[in-house]
Amino acid sequence: MRWLERHSPDVLCLQELKAPDEQFPIDEVRAAGYHAAVHGQRTYNGVAILSRLVPEGVERGLQDEVEDAEARLIAARVAGVRVVCLYVPNGQVVGSEKWTYRQAWMRRLRGFLERRCDPMEPLVLCGDWNVAPDDRDVCDPPGWAESVLFHPEARAAFESIRGWGLVDTFRLHHPEPGRYSWWDYRMLAFPKNQGLRIDHVLATDSLARRCTAAGIDRDERKGPQPSDHVPVWAEFSPDH
Repeated sequence: MRWLERHSPDVLCLQELKAPDEQFPIDEVRAAGYHAAVHGQRTYNGVAILSRLVPEGVERGLQDEVEDAEARLIAARVAGVRVVCLYVPNGQVVGSEKWTYRQAWMRRLRGFLERRCDPMEPLVLCGDWNVAPDDRDVCDPPGWAESVLFHPEARAAFESIRGWGLVDTFRLHHPEPGRYSWWDYRMLAFPKNQGLRIDHVLATDSLARRCTAAGIDRDERKGPQPSDHVPVWAEFSPDH
């Protein structure tokens, strides 16, 4: 809520709510001037879209025939832009059941885009991807190469989704390495800047051409009991 007050974004996508719908702080969000579309869940899942305008055409889940109880995707249309908020499974350990689920989930996400979306329309796909796309996004590429966050198969899955027709808005404005959105709590990783960029705002070409700025709010990692992630953001000019 403090971040909302400081930055007043038009749209905010949240991941890892750790709460069912009925426990989401809808009254506080409304008092701050936002509408909320929520797909909540206990434990570590749950996603939501907050927006100044009423989100329309809300969809929850990947809209396929797979039975999946995990709340990891919500989509809505805001001011003519299709907003997809997602929380990609972590995968835990390469080769584990959770890793298999994660890779299958990313293939299903590509299928969701093919069935439910149009690469010619203004669309933004954002959230916690749990994937660092290339060497610039990792403090120590060789050291992370076999981890779930930087494994070649995870990166290939990310590229398959991006190849549907999506642009990494951050890289439009920041080609340099060393800019991260996540740092481990251990081993003084944050002050040493030993992090990874695993949170992304991807946009279709028609929307990416209107992207005037993008960044990572690194200062949110400071202070008492911070999240291990920080907000990432992108700004777009109006469509006239």
